[in-house]
Amino acid sequence: MKSVMLSAVLATACCASGAAVMAQDLESYATVGVWEVLIDPTIGNGCLINAEFEDGSDVRIGFDRAAGTGYLMAMNAAWGEIVVDQDYPISFDLDGTSYDGVAKGVVLDDLPGVDIPFDSIEFLTGLAASNTMTLSSNGTEVMKIDLTDSDKALVSAIECQDKQG
Repeated sequence: MKSVMLSAVLATACCASGAAVMAQDLESYATVGVWEVLIDPTIGNGCLINAEFEDGSDVRIGFDRAAGTGYLMAMNAAWGEIVVDQDYPISFDLDGTSYDGVAKGVVLDDLPGVDIPFDSIEFLTGLAASNTMTLSSNGTEVMKIDLTDSDKALVSAIECQDKQG
């Protein structure tokens, strides 16, 4: 069962943590299940979580204090020919709860993907409380990942961020 206190912790993090989306000079902070908690020194030591999955997916979740928002980056070869900075319609399914949004195309380590900003605490707590996330674009499923331990990893990222000052 996911932690009930996570909602309050994540609400604070969305407004009090900082992270960059595209930085590659990352330092390890901790490991929580399959999730790595990382520090990005290129953007003022912002903390984020990252996991790589068997299907080739690479997922990052972090916070942007300056904008007061969070982001989710989801890379997978199944995105195909992504155009960097182009907008893409996106749909999420978190254990049966659906969300729609707009993502920007990114390429990270030669892997196409999307950068999905969000400003909804309900979305973030829903993500952390969920077991599975399915991402689709234009009605086509692109990737489905197991979110086990994402709640604990996000709490660790918040602790990491607090230690960065």
